[in-house]
Amino acid sequence: MEEKSILIAGAGIAGLSAGCYGQMNGFRTQIFERHDKPGGLCTSWKRQGYTIDGCLNWLVGSRPGDNFHRIWEELGAVQGRRMVEREEFLRVQGRGGKVFIVYSDLDRLREHMKELAPEDAPVIEEFTKAARTCAKYDLPVDKAPELFGMIDGTWFLIRNFPFLRLMSKWKQITVQDYAQRFSDPFLREAFPLVANLPGFPMAGLLMILAWLQRRSAGYPVGGPLHFPPSIEQRYLDLGGQIHYRAPVAEILVEHDKAVGVRLADGTEHRGDIIISAADGHATIFDMLGGKYLDRKIRAYYDHLPLFPPLVHVALGVNRLFEKMPAHVVYPLDEPVTIGGRQQNHLGVEIGNFDPTLAPPGKTVLKTLFAADYEYWKTLRQDPKRYQEEKERIADQVISLLDQRYPGLAGQIEMRDVATPVTWERYTGNWQGSMEGWMTTKKTFPPFRMSKTLPGLKSFYMAGQWVEPGGGVPTAALSGRNVMQIICKRDRRTFVTTTP
Repeated sequence: MEEKSILIAGAGIAGLSAGCYGQMNGFRTQIFERHDKPGGLCTSWKRQGYTIDGCLNWLVGSRPGDNFHRIWEELGAVQGRRMVEREEFLRVQGRGGKVFIVYSDLDRLREHMKELAPEDAPVIEEFTKAARTCAKYDLPVDKAPELFGMIDGTWFLIRNFPFLRLMSKWKQITVQDYAQRFSDPFLREAFPLVANLPGFPMAGLLMILAWLQRRSAGYPVGGPLHFPPSIEQRYLDLGGQIHYRAPVAEILVEHDKAVGVRLADGTEHRGDIIISAADGHATIFDMLGGKYLDRKIRAYYDHLPLFPPLVHVALGVNRLFEKMPAHVVYPLDEPVTIGGRQQNHLGVEIGNFDPTLAPPGKTVLKTLFAADYEYWKTLRQDPKRYQEEKERIADQVISLLDQRYPGLAGQIEMRDVATPVTWERYTGNWQGSMEGWMTTKKTFPPFRMSKTLPGLKSFYMAGQWVEPGGGVPTAALSGRNVMQIICKRDRRTFVTTTP
């Protein structure tokens, strides 16, 4: 069979995945990446001996035997890697000493919540029972949904009907609205903080709890410092090529057919098939000049809500937090303004679960705040004010944490602040949004977007901008799915291998 060439824009997880599966299926692939390392949004960076994890808090598919775990095996991402399965997903501290603990075990979570609010037992039973039902299903990911025929669809419905019916019901109510069903004031306040995103559907929270129950939402030790390089090595072992510091500026098109890419330095590369695993907005409106879109695609970018961009504050602390949970949310006595938005709570990730993040005897603390992109975009135009604001925020966070952990302010050895424009500059992601489209009642799966553009041949897209849901697993699955579609159109049998 003729060896066709595929050019891929972006060496994030979606681009690496597409490259790996392309190589497995006899294509000759090359990836062009703007940065000097793989991973895209799945990234980490070092500061003064500390490693700041910018992405991987937990990973769907950490459990051997689950369907998604096989994808990670095919990509060479989990072989020999230790996974940390936490007993607690999150802890919410309340005023007056109350604590809401989201246990990974659903039985333990149910009994804990009943102890907090025995009068809310029916509501607690309802949603924990639904999560347990979800945990029974390991949804198939082997075949791209775009390739489902009538028989595939029928069997999928038959096998998963109870789960799909459950999802249809629970996607109609948001976490915030469901919290109002609790009569206990503390649970009404604490429950939405488990998935503190506007409009996030209960169906999404049930899936998180289901993965925790299955012990398939662990943390890969080493985080993004080692995870993307493992997939990169798999890709290179398969014979692929990566060009770093090679940002794609334009998709070359002749007679409505994608034929290559032009890099920012003006060099051109030709290929039989082009895949953009880069930012969706930049791909459609910049690399292709907005020439290949319709009303539906335009409406996505005009109206669909985005995952809010974040201000990311990391601190290196000369102190151990051995008996603390990995993630705690505290109420603030008085609201504070951080990054142009009022904040009423402070969420802290305590990096005591990964010994590779900090030197012995020390810990990385990380806080995230939803931010306003326009605020930071405007501020960035004045570098002095921009830097001063970052320093002010670091001071704020240190002061707030010092109230919780007396003496912490004097133990700070490293401080780092990343803003929405940091992410935009680093990855090119539209408006600094780290996970693309917000998960809402409208975009919750099975909402899907086409991986092709109207009127443009030999061109495909992969990643979170065409596979709503966000996150590393979605990106990997998107790269796999798009390669299945290409194989189908090229009359090839899609095959996979495992190193």
